[in-house]
Amino acid sequence: MLRVGSIVLRVKDLALMEAFWSAALDYAPREGSRSHDFIVLHPRNGSGPNISLDQHYSAYQLPPRIHLDLYTEDQPGEVARLKLLGATEVHWSKRPENADYIIMQDPEGNRFCVVDIG
Repeated sequence: MLRVGSIVLRVKDLALMEAFWSAALDYAPREGSRSHDFIVLHPRNGSGPNISLDQHYSAYQLPPRIHLDLYTEDQPGEVARLKLLGATEVHWSKRPENADYIIMQDPEGNRFCVVDIG
């Protein structure tokens, strides 16, 4: 049986993206995982997949081939918090009016959705 162990994001600025994703998800660097161009972040509470950051050039593509869906019971609060961390909201003309998600991107443009599960 397979399970998701880590989701790898290509990044330009490893320190910036480590700070963003650590604060956004309450993750911490996994001991022994850091190199000059790679780091594995894991949930402080031990629940959920790792986020690995790989400092490696990757062509930017829209729409992205993959994105994260982040679930929350406090969508307005989390969107505001993520904006304070440097994320921005992405407006998409095809987003349904009653959508339960808000599209955002991290400081380097990696997209994710904040999904209201409340």
